[in-house]
Amino acid sequence: MTLDRQRPAAPHPDPLDLPLKAALARMASGISPAALAMAHFDWLAHLAVSPSKQAELSASALHKWLQWLQFAARAGQGTQSLEPPADDKRFVRPEWQVPPFSVLAQAFLLTQQWWQEASTGVRGVSRHHEEVASFTVRQLLDMLSPSNSPLLNPQVLHETATSAGVNLVKGYANWWRDALAVGAGGKPRGVEEFRPGTGVALTPGKVVYRNALVELLMYAPATKTVAKEPVLIVPSWIMKYYILDLTPEDSLVKFLVDRGHTVFMVSWRNPGAADRQLSLDDYLQCGVLDAVKAVQGLCPGAGIHAAGYCLGGTLLAMGAAVLGGRKDTSLKTVSVLAGQVDFEEPGELGLFMDESQVAFLEDLMAESGYLDGRRMAGAFQLINSKDLVWSKLLHEYLMGRTRP
Repeated sequence: MTLDRQRPAAPHPDPLDLPLKAALARMASGISPAALAMAHFDWLAHLAVSPSKQAELSASALHKWLQWLQFAARAGQGTQSLEPPADDKRFVRPEWQVPPFSVLAQAFLLTQQWWQEASTGVRGVSRHHEEVASFTVRQLLDMLSPSNSPLLNPQVLHETATSAGVNLVKGYANWWRDALAVGAGGKPRGVEEFRPGTGVALTPGKVVYRNALVELLMYAPATKTVAKEPVLIVPSWIMKYYILDLTPEDSLVKFLVDRGHTVFMVSWRNPGAADRQLSLDDYLQCGVLDAVKAVQGLCPGAGIHAAGYCLGGTLLAMGAAVLGGRKDTSLKTVSVLAGQVDFEEPGELGLFMDESQVAFLEDLMAESGYLDGRRMAGAFQLINSKDLVWSKLLHEYLMGRTRP
């Protein structure tokens, strides 16, 4: 099952440390408090010994205060409208364009700009710590946004007035429903409508190969003739295979099959406690190299067009490199969809990549042997909190509505 080489022993947390560290990891949703503390200490310590940066921030604060006063005066005359950043959709509705709400939103946006200036450009702060500090400050400000307050959001106030408060009652019911589901470890509302074979994964196919880590699906042809060269898709192992075979209108698999392609799909098995010793080598061997060999056996002599999605694309690129080193020409083409092969610039995911964070995740996984999906979801929600956290607060808990 593993590659033929000696694997170094994985580091294990000390059993005496494990209960405390695991409890902290659960409370912090898998985000290392030590990593955050070090980043903020680095930022504050260098800011404290930078009088020039302090003077610059003081001048900026005064300028923004005068700018806000000018905005407030013109807003009262109806000649000034709010202009949030292009990627900020919280204040674009017409209700936010009239005072006093436009004045309130402008104060928040100017405050947000000032904190961005304060948390960046401090000489001596490491780039990683600067990014973590800036990200954390932005998260705190997003939490304090007037759009999240039922007393300051004009949309919520209007809905409350017109419905006589029914929206808040419905919102509380929505919150209680979600709280019970989270507390009981239950599944999200509505997920029962998307069972494989009924709501999703409707393209006909069958399992043609299986090993300890994956199943290989082969989809039934939908045309009289099919292309000789097959397509092999490797999705991320943190997703189900049907991420690329959702409803018929949103299915890459159906799109390819309907155009005469023979499509194979890797389906990953969910890990359990017994799999704690699995490594990236195992995923590479069982998930990519074994799948390529199986497709070769089913389509002898045909070049394989491989496509990897998300982490599956990263793993496929590794597999292509291994096969290339062996002078194996099984893969005719390799396509990577929304996947990284160069992690020098990983974007905001890099905020969660340092020694402290990795050790924290290892402590979190020591109990179960794997990283729970809810812990991973927490990191992704933080990266896009405006859409994945606060928009839900507004839509479902304050407006009392329900998303399908």
